[in-house]
Amino acid sequence: MLPIRTTITLLAALVVTLVVNSPAQAQSIIRDTEIEETLREWTDPILDVAGLRPADVDLYIINDPSLNAFVAGGQNIHLNTGLIIAADNPGQILGVIGHETCHIACGHTVSRTRAAEVASRPALVSIGLGILALAAGAGDAGVALLASSQQFAALNFFKHTRSEEAAADAAAVAYLAALGLSPAGLVEFFENYRYQEVLSDTRRDPYFRAHPLASDRIRTARQLAEDTGLMDVPPTPEMLRQFDMMQAKLVGFLEPAALVRRNYPPDDTSLAARYARSIAAMQAGDLTASIREIDALIAEEPENPFFHELKGQTLYEAGKVDESIPPYERANELKPGQPLLQIGLAQSLTQRGVDDDLARAEELLKSSLLTEPRNAFAWRELSITLHRMGRNGEADVAYAEASLNIGNYPDANIFAGRALKKLEKGTPTFIQALDILNQTDPRLPENAPYYRRRGLSQ
Repeated sequence: MLPIRTTITLLAALVVTLVVNSPAQAQSIIRDTEIEETLREWTDPILDVAGLRPADVDLYIINDPSLNAFVAGGQNIHLNTGLIIAADNPGQILGVIGHETCHIACGHTVSRTRAAEVASRPALVSIGLGILALAAGAGDAGVALLASSQQFAALNFFKHTRSEEAAADAAAVAYLAALGLSPAGLVEFFENYRYQEVLSDTRRDPYFRAHPLASDRIRTARQLAEDTGLMDVPPTPEMLRQFDMMQAKLVGFLEPAALVRRNYPPDDTSLAARYARSIAAMQAGDLTASIREIDALIAEEPENPFFHELKGQTLYEAGKVDESIPPYERANELKPGQPLLQIGLAQSLTQRGVDDDLARAEELLKSSLLTEPRNAFAWRELSITLHRMGRNGEADVAYAEASLNIGNYPDANIFAGRALKKLEKGTPTFIQALDILNQTDPRLPENAPYYRRRGLSQ
């Protein structure tokens, strides 16, 4: 795992390339091995049942407190942290995942693009009439027609999508039933938030602006769920544990200390509560309390890699780099080959920088990039490591890769150009730099938006 707090602060720009053209574009992505593993373990069977290849579907966790989940940018499912934290049980998250899976498997992402185009036609007519009315001197009529254009488009669009929402509900129930899982969570989720329908659009959570909750829709979903005969099937103990730990971790890292204390008071001795409190103590800079809690967790579950990782992160962020390395090493021993765990250890090794630390850090970072070649944070750390080794040409290429993968084409172009002057011609790294230079050429028309975004002309 790459520590949550570090990821949020340093990888916020990653969202530009990872979720391009999606509602999450201006928000940050949470990266965490433990949470990602849980969500993938829950999601992949649903994708299989839906006829999709799990390897083709990416899952993103968006750092946003509002309730929302959506499909965007192709086969990409996005879940807001707000939705995960607000859920009462794993079944509610599974129901939402099943619903969003149908939007991919049922082809709704394509049909919605077409529906938006069709829905906009009456709006364009209204805009045209409004402009004509204004030109003819009928100011009030013109303004009214222009104001109504957006409403016409919305009504036409939602008329088309209502049937898709109902289909996605039915599919979610079918997917869960095929796996022997209760679909009760989907119905509970809808019923818990049916009050959203009486709120104005500006006050409604994003999920319910895109997924309107008509009463007949909820009744139909409930009937379908009850027909499966699985409503009373409880989540497995492991699923409940994963859910509790995932929520505790998110609350500990993202919520104010007062909320952590309210949700996980000192007399709550559950594993999840102690996990949340240890993270909150770290966030508050209370190293003694945090390490005490983490050591107790490790004593209870010595084979849990994420407890060791949290200890490594806590010590690293407290400036105790030397002490952070053994727990990071242990986390990597317990869960080898995990890119985010490798990056965390490499970061500590680079900062210590003694003996063979830099060579080991380079090895770890390159290994992580074999699995996640678009991980801009890993490229940035590799650039720092190579620079400290005096390999400045290669460091420039790594920085160019980091810039490229967050959509910063101007910097990618500059650093690739600098690297070419330092590298031997024909070497793999020279060719890599040349490829980046060509890809980010400011004279290419398709690159214009990347340069305009930073106030640069072609």
